[in-house]
Amino acid sequence: QVQPVESGGGMVQAGGSLRLSCANSARTFGGYAMAWFRRAPGKEREFVAATSWSDTYYADSVKGRFTISRDNAKYTLYLQMNALKPEDTAVYYCAGAFKRPRDYYSADDYIYWGQGTQVTVSS
Repeated sequence: QVQPVESGGGMVQAGGSLRLSCANSARTFGGYAMAWFRRAPGKEREFVAATSWSDTYYADSVKGRFTISRDNAKYTLYLQMNALKPEDTAVYYCAGAFKRPRDYYSADDYIYWGQGTQVTVSS
C-alpha cells in the first residue's frame, strides 16, 4: 500500500455525526504528521485538521466540532465530525507528511494522499 485509503463518508442530516477513517501502511503513517483536507464543489482544497505525534491543529470552521485522532498500533487516522453543517459537504482527503511541515495548514508539505471519501450534509 503506497497511499492512504479513506472510508466512512456518507450522507447525513445537519446536526448529525460521521467518523472518517484513513488506513495507512507503516510508510505513509510513520512520518511526522497526518492531516485531513477537503474540497467542496467549485472550491479550492482547504485544510481541516492535522496531528503530529504531540500536537493537533484545526481550521477555525471546524474547531469544537471535529476531532482528529490516530491509532498508532493500527496505522489509522480518524476524523470524528459532530454537529455537521451543509457547508461541511465535500470530498475529504487524508494526507501524510514525511517531514515536519513548515505550515501544517498548507497541502504543499504533505506527500501521501488518499483518493478521498464523499461527505454530504443535507439541511
